[in-house]
Parts: sequence; structure tokens; C-alpha cells
Amino acid sequence: MNVTLDQVRSCLEGAIPAVIATCASDGTPNATYVSQMQYVDAQHVALSFQFFNKTRENILANPQATALVIDPVTGDSYRLSLLYLRTETAGPMFQHLKAKLAGIASHTGMSGVFKLQGADLYRVQHAERVPGHALQRPPGPRNLLNALRSASLRLADCADMGALFDLALTLLAQEFGVSHALLLWADEPGLRLYTVASRGYSATGVGSEIAFGDGVIGVSAQYRVPIRINHMTMEYAYGQAGREAALSTALPLETEIPFPGLAEPHSQLAVPVVAAGRLLGVLCVESPQDLRFSYDDEDALVTLAVQLGTTALALQQASDSAAAAELAPPPRPAPQGQALELRHYRANHSIFAGSDYLIKGVAGAILWKLVQTHAASGRCDFSNRELRAAPDLGLPEISDNLEARLVLLQRRLAERCPSIAIEKTGRGQFRLVLAQALRLVES
Repeated sequence: MNVTLDQVRSCLEGAIPAVIATCASDGTPNATYVSQMQYVDAQHVALSFQFFNKTRENILANPQATALVIDPVTGDSYRLSLLYLRTETAGPMFQHLKAKLAGIASHTGMSGVFKLQGADLYRVQHAERVPGHALQRPPGPRNLLNALRSASLRLADCADMGALFDLALTLLAQEFGVSHALLLWADEPGLRLYTVASRGYSATGVGSEIAFGDGVIGVSAQYRVPIRINHMTMEYAYGQAGREAALSTALPLETEIPFPGLAEPHSQLAVPVVAAGRLLGVLCVESPQDLRFSYDDEDALVTLAVQLGTTALALQQASDSAAAAELAPPPRPAPQGQALELRHYRANHSIFAGSDYLIKGVAGAILWKLVQTHAASGRCDFSNRELRAAPDLGLPEISDNLEARLVLLQRRLAERCPSIAIEKTGRGQFRLVLAQALRLVES
């Protein structure tokens, strides 16, 4: 029975390796497993070229090949007749294969071991089902197109950055049936991502960081492509590099926030959140179930991330352009009682409330500026515009994501230091609220 490539796309997940058969110029056959066969479009697939082996030698001499692919759910087998077209060493297809290979390598602790030399593009000339017994495919639990429509409309109506972050993860649960998800926002100049929201974990991990290139999330950010892994390999820790860096500094206390996530994820999908050519963040979903996320899930979440990015960028721009209130309210009286020591470390803007670590980096610098200004003048009301104009904060000129940083700071304070709060008072405006007197210490 003849089939289309779209009908066998589920066979290209990598859970069951494909087999490719080629012939040398003298007709000697050779068959081998391939590590990656990537769906490109309705007529093409791409294979990763990592080693100059017999398959590579044969295909350069004779461009005809045959591949056997197996559906990991039903066990159906399909035979694909392939025609080698070319090898690409740059461009979107090459970058996607490179990113996926890097994601798998980072996921398994094998970074730097495998190097993609090229992406071999093949035209699928014919596809047919191999006769045999197969299992019945279970019905899909949801209509992804309808879920995407509903979720996109609700995201587009959101008018607050913090509410947008929470809504995105709520919609993943309600519309897509995803129980474990996290959203990270990007610090592009620092080549890092920081967690702004999570769902389904015992601890939120708000403020935890990972570097570009670290795990499927970091690789998705680095290459700006979706990364999907549908089988468990080994347990890994996103925060290990950050922990080692923290221990190497002169800071007397631990400054790593534990990263949220399943201890043994069997399926993961990370998609970049991009808008107007800017990387805003990464949306990641995971599951303890093998083969949880399909190509269709990837398509839906990539589209959802576009809507999320477009809405977030619009909110950021609207907030940045808002002017401060013309008449600021009078300063509030300072809170009484025993003062809470707030200590600032200049090295990386780490902030500690007593002995508890709060935050570091740009968010830490923002908090320290707010409390210093309050201590000097009693002022409690601030605007995004004045923070952006403050040279001592070190905000990048492009893509500073100030609104997201304020959401992160607000949530981290609510979790770890309720004596200090940040309240939104209007578009691009917020208020510092102190329930306890502060004693500021610089280190």
C-alpha cells in the first residue's frame, strides 16, 4: 500500500532507529542504522552526516538508497525509496540537525563527542507499507488545532506580563494536557536563561538559571530551534555548571536556586520564544511518559510560542513607553520594628536577606537600587523608564526584557522575603512596599 511521507512522520521520532541500505559502485550492498532521519517537508528527509563511513562512500558513488522506518507505537514498517540530492553545511536544515544532535549530546553528557559535518538531503521518491501485523493506534487525546486556536486567542487578550507567563502554562495544562512545564526568559548578552514560571513541580524554581547550550533548553535557545527528545537516557542536572561557578567565587553562601524539573523525564520538548527577530525565552514541556510529544505537538507548541512572544513583546514595548506619573504620592513613613539586614555583593549583585539568598544579576541590581533610593529619600514609586535610564544597573541597550526581570524579582520576593514586595501600579509603573525596616550592607 502506497503512503505519503506525512503519513509516516511518526516513524521518524528516533525511538526506533531507521535502517538505510546503499550500494557501492560495483553493486555490493551495505545496510546500517542511522542516528537521525529528520522530516523536512512532504517530499524530503534529512540524514545527519557525522562520519565518513561506507554509507557515505556508497551514496556519493550511487545516490539511490532504501530506508526502513518503524512506527514506535503500532510497529508498522514502511519502506522509503530515497534519492540523495546534496549535503548542506549551513542554513536552517543544517542548524536544526546540529541543534538536535547537540541537545541529545548535552542531555546524555556527551557534549563535544559527536560533531555534525553536514545534513544530507534526500528526496522521497516512493513510500510503501511493508505487509505484516501491527497494533491499533490509540485515538489522540486532544484536537491540537482546536487547542491552539483557543490558547492563542486567550494569550492575545492578556494585558500583563506576569499574568501572561502564568496563563501560558495554565493553557498548556487545560488545552494540551501537559502537566509539567516551565518558561524561561533570556538574558541574551549574558547568554543565560532564567526561570520566570513553572507548573507541576514541588518548587517553582523561579530565578534559577541555565546557560545557552546547556541541555535541551539551552540548546534550543542557542540555535533558536525546537528540540524534542522522546525517550529517557540518563538523569542530568541543568544547574551543575552554575553550582561550580558559584563555589569558585568569594561569596560566603550558596547562590544557586534549584532548577525545577522531573528527575527522570522520558519525553521533553523545548521551543524558542522568538518575536521580531529577538530571542525572548524558551518554553519547555516534559513528561514521565515515553513518546509523549509528537511532531504535531511540536508544530502546535512552536506556533503557540510565536503568539506568546508576540504578546510579550507588545507588552514590553507598551510598558517601556509609559511615562512616570506626573504627581508622585508623598513618601510613606518608614516601617518600625527590628530591621532586616539586606546585604549586597558587588561581584555579581547577589542579594541576601539575613542568611537567605534572594537573587543576583540584573534583578539583584534593580532591587538594590530600589531599596537604596528608598533609604535616601523615602520614595516608594518607580517607573520602568527611570530604571532603563539608570547607568549603574548595566541594562543592555537591546533586548533587556526589563518587564520580565521585574516579574522575576516580584515572584522571588514573594517566595523568599515577604517583608519586601513590588506592586504594579500602572503601565510601566510599580511600587516598593516594605513591611519591615531594612538595614543595608554593602560587601
